[in-house]
Amino acid sequence: MTKLFEEKKFNIPKLNGISEKAIEIHLGLYSGYVKNTNTILTKIDEYAENAEANAYALGEIQRRFAFEFDGMRNHEYYFAHFENGSTALTVESSLKKAVEEEWGDFDKWLNRFKSIALTRGIGWAILYYDPHTKRLLNAWVDEHHLGQLVGPAPILVLDMWEHAYFIDYTPAEKKKYIEAFFENLNWGNVEQNFLDAK
Repeated sequence: MTKLFEEKKFNIPKLNGISEKAIEIHLGLYSGYVKNTNTILTKIDEYAENAEANAYALGEIQRRFAFEFDGMRNHEYYFAHFENGSTALTVESSLKKAVEEEWGDFDKWLNRFKSIALTRGIGWAILYYDPHTKRLLNAWVDEHHLGQLVGPAPILVLDMWEHAYFIDYTPAEKKKYIEAFFENLNWGNVEQNFLDAK
């Protein structure tokens, strides 16, 4: 029997610039990713019982698995960033020091990351840690599974699909949403992702 994924619950306080309604709708979409991931895993098992006869269906649903799974996991990082309220990144933070080593200046990196988040179209701005090279890497990921870096662990994940902000902002106001995201960010959570990845 297939072991299924469980929907995570997040302790998200009232946010500045991101409404409770937006979070509620967004969490519903996350719930769908969990459900679809589990449905696909169950179907893969079913189709695999006669893999030759179901080769086409099996191949197509296996492709869909990456989209649903990565959508589920990216959202788990994203929502965890808001848990327990915003916190600042401390001066002695190992993540801050690593960012400064990589880009020379924290604000320079932050501006670069925000610029990546403004990429036209839907997607994710993600800061990764690559344990192979011990480097931080910025990336733009299109549809969850298109552009994910293999090997590096996500440290900071910003959802730039329109469903993340359309309740509160128009597409022309994406910059305001990005600022609201960082205003509400729990940097302690991001720091912990970095420490876990190392």
